[in-house]
Order: sequence, then C-alpha cells, then structure tokens
Amino acid sequence: MNDQKFVDRSEVMMNIKDINLSFGGLKALSGVSLKINKGEVLAIIGPNGAGKSSMLNVISGIYVPQEGEVEWKGKLRKKIAPHDIARMGIARTFQNIALFKGMSALENILTGRNILMKRNIIMEMLYMGLGRSQEEKHRKKAEEIIDFLEIQSIRKMPVSRLPYGLQKRVELGRALALEPELLLLDEPMAGMNVEEKEDMCRFILDVNEQFGTTIVLIEHDMGVVMDISDRVVVLDYGIKIADGTPDEVRSEQKVIDAYLGAG
Repeated sequence: MNDQKFVDRSEVMMNIKDINLSFGGLKALSGVSLKINKGEVLAIIGPNGAGKSSMLNVISGIYVPQEGEVEWKGKLRKKIAPHDIARMGIARTFQNIALFKGMSALENILTGRNILMKRNIIMEMLYMGLGRSQEEKHRKKAEEIIDFLEIQSIRKMPVSRLPYGLQKRVELGRALALEPELLLLDEPMAGMNVEEKEDMCRFILDVNEQFGTTIVLIEHDMGVVMDISDRVVVLDYGIKIADGTPDEVRSEQKVIDAYLGAG
C-alpha cells in the first residue's frame, strides 16, 4: 500500500444540490449545496445540532432527502442500498465505534473486504482453486493495511481488549479494506488524547496523499480541522454559512458568530 497517486483536485466527485431534509417537524438541512472534489480533504463543521451528521448520512446514502439532488461522478444518484454504496467505492467510520468486539483486529479488517469477494461456497469449503487464491489475496491486503496503520502487535488481539485509540485505528483499517474512492470519517478524533490525535491525523493525511483517497470528515477539534483540511464547509441550524479554505473560513464573521453563540 505504498503506491502514491496524483489526482486532479478540480474534478468534482459528488455534487450535492439544494438538499432539504426533515424529520417530522424538525428541519435538519435547508437548501444545502456543496461539492466534493476528487482527492481533497473536506471538513464539515458546526455547532451541535448544525446538521453535520445528517449531511454525512445524505452523502453516504443512509438518508434520502425530501428535496434536492445528489450527483455521483456526474450521474444522478437516487435511493440506493447500503451494499451498493460500498460497491460504488464509498466507505465510512462512525462516531460510536462499530467493530465486532469478539473478533481480532485482523478479522475486523477482513470484514471490510466482503463486498470485494467473489462467492463460491464449494471452493471456499474445500479451500482450493479460486477460494484459496481469493483468501490469500484478501489476507495479503489486510496485512498491508495493518502494516500501514502500524498495528502489527495487536493484529490477533480481540478488539474488545484494545484501548479506545487503537479501536479507532482498527475501524479506519476496516474502512480502508474496501479500497474506497471516498472515505467518510465521523468524528475520527473524538475521545482521543493528544498523541492519539497526532497519529490519526498522520494516517488520514497519508491515506489522502499516498492513495489519492477523497476524504470528508466531521470533527470538533478546530486545530485538527485547520491543519489537515483543504476545504471547510460550515453548517449552522441546517444551513450552510461558509465554504472555503481554512484561512477563509476562519475569518468569516458568520462562522465566528456561530461558534461564539455556541459557547
């Protein structure tokens, strides 16, 4: 996993237009439009209740908005099943860790390869031919991810026994196992200490720079956001109030007011 890829960051990967999303009488997103450019690191920020997770769920296909359009590589995307989202090359991590706690780090990462496996029950049972070569291929890829994330020492350890920061790293590994074009990270630094945050920042930047993976993240640590993002979108009460480089967004009065208002 050390082939560096160079991408044209002016190419639009996903175009989200005039999204309106409501739950009963609660308006989560109001007329939000944004573009995700290929190869960039895009941060979505805002106070609690701003609509960040709702937007991430729209991007990942979990939520279907009542109004608006989502274009993926120039084609309109309608309601789609989660496994089809994975086949499109979109992977994500979650705010609350969603690992298989009784399984090892290696086994959890291997589950991220499921969608890429070609099923042949007889071959798999006999561990021969396609079944064997496929198993070896996917295990090799999982081991490459383990080396990349520097978790060789815990590869066979049940994730329930791992400290929080390493569980977060395993979850990132499982998402990377899909070999995604678009990686969605929901508060990847939440609950981490300074050293763990530094490690996670390094891995996120390496994923972006070495593999050309487009990354969209929600994050509350503004130091992290300003350090690793190419572009920042700011939401407040379901409305987009800013969209630009970290320096541009940091000086926007609407952004300053929104965060001051949030305390």
